[in-house]
Amino acid sequence: MQLLNFTIIKLTTYFIIGIAISTLFSIPLNVSLYLTASLFVILLVFYLIAKRQFIKTSWFGLSSFLMMISIGILTTNLHNEKNYSNHYTNQVSIKNDSLKTMTFRIRDVLKSGNFYDKYVIDLLEIDGSKVKGKSLLNIEKGSTQIALKIDDIFISKTVFKDLNQPLNPHQFNYKTYLEKKYIYQQLFISNRSLLKVSSKTHSLLGLASNIREYINLKLKSHLFKPDELAIINALLLGQRQDISKTIYSNYTNAGAIHILAVSGLHVGIILIILSFVLKPIESFKHGKLIKTFLLVVILWCFALIAGLSASVTRAVTMFSIVAIAINLKRPTNIYNTLAISIFTILLFKPMFLFDVGFQLSYLAVFAIVIVDPVIYKRWKPKSKIIDFYWHTFTVTLSAQLGIIPISLYYFHQFPSLFFISNLVIIPFLGFILGLGILIILLAVLNLLPQFIATIYGHIIGLMNDFIAWISRQELFLIKDIPFDLLYALASYLSIIYLIKLLKKWHYYNLKYLLITIVIFQSIVIYTNYNIQTNAFIIFHKNKHSLIGNITHNKMIVAHDFDTLPKTKNNIVRDYAVGNHINIIEKDSLQSVYLLNNKRFLVIDSLGVYNIKSFEPDYLLLRQSPKINLNRLIDSIKPKYVIADGSNYKSYMEKWEIICKKRELPFHQTSKKGAFIIEY
Repeated sequence: MQLLNFTIIKLTTYFIIGIAISTLFSIPLNVSLYLTASLFVILLVFYLIAKRQFIKTSWFGLSSFLMMISIGILTTNLHNEKNYSNHYTNQVSIKNDSLKTMTFRIRDVLKSGNFYDKYVIDLLEIDGSKVKGKSLLNIEKGSTQIALKIDDIFISKTVFKDLNQPLNPHQFNYKTYLEKKYIYQQLFISNRSLLKVSSKTHSLLGLASNIREYINLKLKSHLFKPDELAIINALLLGQRQDISKTIYSNYTNAGAIHILAVSGLHVGIILIILSFVLKPIESFKHGKLIKTFLLVVILWCFALIAGLSASVTRAVTMFSIVAIAINLKRPTNIYNTLAISIFTILLFKPMFLFDVGFQLSYLAVFAIVIVDPVIYKRWKPKSKIIDFYWHTFTVTLSAQLGIIPISLYYFHQFPSLFFISNLVIIPFLGFILGLGILIILLAVLNLLPQFIATIYGHIIGLMNDFIAWISRQELFLIKDIPFDLLYALASYLSIIYLIKLLKKWHYYNLKYLLITIVIFQSIVIYTNYNIQTNAFIIFHKNKHSLIGNITHNKMIVAHDFDTLPKTKNNIVRDYAVGNHINIIEKDSLQSVYLLNNKRFLVIDSLGVYNIKSFEPDYLLLRQSPKINLNRLIDSIKPKYVIADGSNYKSYMEKWEIICKKRELPFHQTSKKGAFIIEY
């Protein structure tokens, strides 16, 4: 079955292309509006011509696809509040660092950082002017006792700050991530500077938050351990903020992180349970219609309580279509169902296209639908138990085939024991979810016996312990895999033709599979050929110095701390993975580096630089040396001055002023990021 033979899939594909184009190129809202209107008129003309001639024309098809691309562009622009005059970036100056009195509503509660509690807020007023738009709110931990809840409205006086860019190469770009959610600025508030305003406005998200809070209040009274309660929240309420880093890392390394994301697996089980519970309604007049309506409403209520994440929205949209089709006895096609759900979601949330969870979710479902029947039919066990586990394995393997390339691209690791964790947990997941729903209902009704809660807590604990054991088998966890976007695209091409070959063993399918393998190998060769062979990099790290010297696929790392902690090691690892560096060695910091014909001098806190007849091209100041920079410049005449993150801020401000007066280039890693010298 050829996917692109379905019209809705073609239209959805071009709609996605339109969304992608709108993010790559800045197309004004009015231009996209006029373009869509013009294409609609052209499409209408070609439709009337084709209808009169009773034949299909290629012009009608071409105009249809161009129309869908234009709708994708227009949809993205319409959802971007920055395109409207009342957005706060168009109403007030946010670049002058002046204090502004702001009124805002809490929109979402994010996972706390090391120093700040984080929230997404809707701005309502700035200095008396009504505005719209979202921002990131950072509240210093311990600075306020006020419990911030969704829909709470506050007034505060603060300044806008730019979102932080990554200061080292190949690190996660949190700024881009937030901009995809239409968040362009952030606020920092401390010292009890929040004034709460009474409000009678309650949104659906606020109502869902109150329901979750009430459920958690009831569950806490039954003495669940923190890790158990966090997993219950993830499995049944779609909230992962309270999961500890250790537990989250264990599930990731075991290849079972999808279990903690409310998705098709969870929603499918809930749909089966609901269909069974509501089956008696079918005996009434219009029972089928009433049952279908209730199923869809309950599913979307669950999605709302689960926070409307990309994965749960995808699953509920898809299963809503399935529920309507099944209960009204309408023929349905899984490919059309998936395409309709994609189109519907992106029509309301176009930026979901760039959400990793959304991508992984749909790729896994497509892979299961396409690949699983091909693998499953290879063996037909007679035993029902063996057949059940065989089918569980083929479904798991199919899903992994669908997400491996993109997982490697985003996360650069492969949990090779994924099938064990899934074979053990997935068969019992329906029971765990069903019992969890029952426990929540009983807890809310104050009817939950403590012994049942204790048993359920032990079940969750056993699941956590098993996942932790899998995670500890580090020999089977392949980490730090360099994998670019071209690698991912070429991998999907190879997987497509591998499945074609498994479906039908034919010479042409084998030929095309071998061609895709050659393409992948060519990309590998091209990437290795273009790898940066010689580079010297001063990374940014607060309070420390971290230097990397790359020569011929090997990086020598020098630093000023006793051991390389994980946070610092991540900086080195990310750079090594992003640049396909295989060998990393450690060395001590040197005072002088010779980089071919370039000379690099390092001056530390001792301030020793009395080197005669030595004029360096680059000068690195580290650990706040007490020097007279003017005298130093006159003495050694450097061509470039660099200050890393180990220096005091006040020192760097003075050095920057001096270099500016002397028209000498000055690079401060805390502002401009890592400094790279290619030689």
